[in-house]
Amino acid sequence: MESELTLSLSIDIGGTFTDFTLHDTATGELKVHKALTSPDDPSRALIQGLREMLEEVGVSPEQLRLVVHSTTLATNSIIERKGAKTALLTTKGFRDILEFGRERIYDMHDLHARFPDPIVPRHLRIEVSERIDRDGLTLSPLDLDEAAAAVEALVEQGVESIAVSLLHAYRSPDHERALKGVIDSRQPSLSVSLSSEAAPVINEYERTSTVAADAYIKPAVSRYIQGVERDLSELGYGGQLLVMHSAGGVLSADAASERPIRLLESGPAAGALAAGFYSEMLGEPDLISLDMGGTTAKTCVIEGGQPSQSNGIEVARVHRFKSGSGLPILIPVLDLIEIGSGGGSIAHLDNLGLLRVGPQSAGASPGPACYALGGTQPTVTDANLLLGYLNPAYFLGGRMTLDTNAAQSALDTLGSEMGMDAVGAAWGVYSVVTENMAAAARIHIIGRNKDPRNYSIVAFGGAGPAHACEVARILGATNVVVPLGAGVTAALGCLAAPLSFENIRSMPGLLEQSDWDAVNRAFAEMESLGRGMLTNAGVSESDVTLTASADMRLVGQIHEINVPVPVGPLSGSDVEGISADFHEIYQELYSRRNLSLPIEVQNWRLLVSGPQPSLELQQQEATGSTSGNAAVKGTRRAYFANAHGPNQGGFVDCPIYDRYTLPVGATLEGPAIVEEAEATTIIRPGDSASVDSWLNLRIRVSGG
Repeated sequence: MESELTLSLSIDIGGTFTDFTLHDTATGELKVHKALTSPDDPSRALIQGLREMLEEVGVSPEQLRLVVHSTTLATNSIIERKGAKTALLTTKGFRDILEFGRERIYDMHDLHARFPDPIVPRHLRIEVSERIDRDGLTLSPLDLDEAAAAVEALVEQGVESIAVSLLHAYRSPDHERALKGVIDSRQPSLSVSLSSEAAPVINEYERTSTVAADAYIKPAVSRYIQGVERDLSELGYGGQLLVMHSAGGVLSADAASERPIRLLESGPAAGALAAGFYSEMLGEPDLISLDMGGTTAKTCVIEGGQPSQSNGIEVARVHRFKSGSGLPILIPVLDLIEIGSGGGSIAHLDNLGLLRVGPQSAGASPGPACYALGGTQPTVTDANLLLGYLNPAYFLGGRMTLDTNAAQSALDTLGSEMGMDAVGAAWGVYSVVTENMAAAARIHIIGRNKDPRNYSIVAFGGAGPAHACEVARILGATNVVVPLGAGVTAALGCLAAPLSFENIRSMPGLLEQSDWDAVNRAFAEMESLGRGMLTNAGVSESDVTLTASADMRLVGQIHEINVPVPVGPLSGSDVEGISADFHEIYQELYSRRNLSLPIEVQNWRLLVSGPQPSLELQQQEATGSTSGNAAVKGTRRAYFANAHGPNQGGFVDCPIYDRYTLPVGATLEGPAIVEEAEATTIIRPGDSASVDSWLNLRIRVSGG
């Protein structure tokens, strides 16, 4: 009788590093690995790192039960404009909707603020004769012969992918489906995306922007996923490849290839899900995640053990941190905020002579100056090395040696521009990037009507633990959790994700006047579609869970809030309960109620999920001495702002602890440095830390 496979592998590809975790579901044992990303072909680092890890732990690909993957490929394809040559078919008279947008200035101080160029250029945006009204009734039939001729002409121009977005297709997708039938029959090699499938919502501009992006990235994402499947099969893996989507679940490889737009926040979502996992495991229902990697830092608010969610994002912003300057994408997504503050973020002086860090990043190639791979500009990693926080001989567990002289040279140049020495410049870089992260996190949290002082911080990513205590001090938070294997914790989040897919239907109108028969038909259609996708991925009918909700607002408002609704047939008798839930959530968000205005429903949503994966980490018991002295492997001089008293910075000797030999119950007093292969934790003077039964570092942050 064959033994049951118990090993699950997750792979998270970031802009600088590719992370791996191997989890044994039988014992809870966790193994981790980290490798430099190969930007020209991410799958190369994926397969090479996989080989290295499996060889290191003595496991063959045949022993894996599951592989889950998160990637930034979809987002990068849009940002770098490396997608397919894409055309748009749209209703006559609506060719320029991608240029019109919302005609809203995102920067009130810049009347010439530039918007991103449309993904589809004007000469590839083709009008077709047809018209459906707002109720889904046909006013003018679709001219199939005209459409077929247009498709032939586009193929002659070298178009690889076609987006279809017709007016009011969210109410009736018949014309879009007919167009797809024409394209498939005449040009079966063309990739096709329909707005009625990618984003069946009322917002015409956003719907068209979403389907255009989906069509733009579909060929590349499909080829990539199929290539990874093929590479894994050639290695001997015979199981299923699952791909992380933006809302914190996973899709089968086939579903991910068909709906690539759902993968835009695949990588960041994995980190947020990991934070949610630690929230539940540690009994800390309210957390702020700080996921700082080599290229960016991400924060997410965890409430009740769950990451907060949103109904859309922007990509390819002209100004990275200015809302409205990017391309709107309407997909379910975890509510994260991204900051251009990673280990590879480049430090420079702006036109006013002020020190800035990021958003430009050195990435994996050429990387920070200290990587000695050709980079010469000063980065956060260079600053951390010069401040004594990083061990040049133990980066990536000793598999990569950092060049201190190169970091010194890069920061000498920056320091001379600032009128200070290299150490002063390094501390400036560290302080600015930390303040940037704290400010972004504060705005994100306060925007949700919450107080950051009431939250603990869970810090991970290769650079997160080096900055977490200082971020916590700025926010007023007093507790920081650093998981074991912090450098690859985001990859672990992939293993906590259930198979899931959320569908949406726009049916705008007053809640009290809803056509409940139509609403129930929409829910039945969404359920059938979701169950079909999960069944194809191997989920049994009995393991499927349904979660229904609605996007609602008060009449006259333009922003909705998502409100849970009962699963099952709805009727007028449910209005009172749904209304009460709306007002409760509204009160929590805005600290007031407005009972005089009627409630309006914009969209109905249904999340179809499979079973929650079993993910438990090995718990340790305290045995013998709980002293951390045996884990000290030396000392190193490190710089702190309060090393010699308030506002008296300088270098002090810090004990260096080996993270892997710190026993359960060990307590550490700052200043101290805790090293592991994938990350380094900095404990400031005045702070203290202890090791819990899961070998997490629990740091108590002082106010100084």
